[in-house]
Amino acid sequence: MSEITDPVELRELLGEVAPRPRNKDRYSLHHWDREWIARSPFVVLATSDADGNCDASPKGDPAGFVRVLDDKTIAIPERPGNRRADGYLNILSNPHVGVLFLIPGRGDTLRINGRARLVRDAPYFDDMVVKGHRPILAIEVAIEQIFFHCSKAFMRSALWQPEQWPEDTIPSVARLVKDVQPATPETVEQLEAYYTGEGYRKMLYNG
Repeated sequence: MSEITDPVELRELLGEVAPRPRNKDRYSLHHWDREWIARSPFVVLATSDADGNCDASPKGDPAGFVRVLDDKTIAIPERPGNRRADGYLNILSNPHVGVLFLIPGRGDTLRINGRARLVRDAPYFDDMVVKGHRPILAIEVAIEQIFFHCSKAFMRSALWQPEQWPEDTIPSVARLVKDVQPATPETVEQLEAYYTGEGYRKMLYNG
C-alpha cells in the first residue's frame, strides 16, 4: 500500500486544476441556480460534528421544496423521519454543511456549501406546506460557495439509464432490517406490512 500523506504529493498525482474549474466558485445565487433549485426534488445534506464524525442525509419532496430566501440564503424543510437527527445534532456543534441538488435525468449537479442553522418556525413555513403539513423545522443555509458539478460520475455509473440497471437481487427493506438488526422484535411479515402498507405512506408528512 502506498498512502498519500500531504497536499503536494496529492497535487503531483492529480495534476494542476484547469482555469475553468479552478475559477467556478461563486458566492451568491445566479438566475440559473434558482431555476435548478426550483426543479430539484432531491438533495443530499452533508454534515459533520465538532469531532469530524460525518453524516450524509437524503431529503426529498416535490420539486422546488428547497426555498430560496435571498441571493445568499436557502432553506430546506424537514419532514417526519426516524427522529435520529444525526445531521441536525451535527449542525448544532458544527454549522458547516454541503448540499448536493439533483434533477432526475441530469448528470450535472448543483453544489452549495455554507453555514447552517436550525429554525423552529418562520413565516415562509406557510409556503412549504405539502399535503396540508408544515415543516417540522427548517435548515437555513447561508451560502459560502456555490458551483455546478459536471456529469462524469453519472456517465460512468449509468445512473439514469434503465437498460444499465442491474437485476434487483437485494432483499426488501424488511428483510434487510431483520437481518442486520436480529434483535428487532417484529417478524419479517410484520415489517413488510409496515414498510409497504398505507400507514407508512401516511407517515411521509404526518409522522
